[in-house]
Amino acid sequence: MHVIPTILVALVALLHLYIMVLEMFLWTTPRGHKAFGLSPEFAQTTKVMAANQGLYNGFLAAGLIWGLVYPDPYFAWQIQMFFLACVAVAGLYGAATSSRKILFIQTVPAVITILAVIFL
Repeated sequence: MHVIPTILVALVALLHLYIMVLEMFLWTTPRGHKAFGLSPEFAQTTKVMAANQGLYNGFLAAGLIWGLVYPDPYFAWQIQMFFLACVAVAGLYGAATSSRKILFIQTVPAVITILAVIFL
């Protein structure tokens, strides 16, 4: 795998680790409120749901990292493509049901990375 696709996959993984931290641990803090546009009351009421959501983002990051370190390049490529597709679809769903901002934060980087993994 070339350097640019590897860097992009790693960046998407890091993004999802950051989202995981925001959702699981910082949801009820001022940083979490600002990141997701939450009132303190709403954040407190939904913190268990957000932690569950964060766990899923952690799984996406773990899958991408697995794809980066797997020793067989062909299977590593398949792992990366699967998890990047999951990120893109999750972003589409989030953009359709929650906030259009998610399209640009999740889906666009995933699609750019998919294209890089395929063509570079």
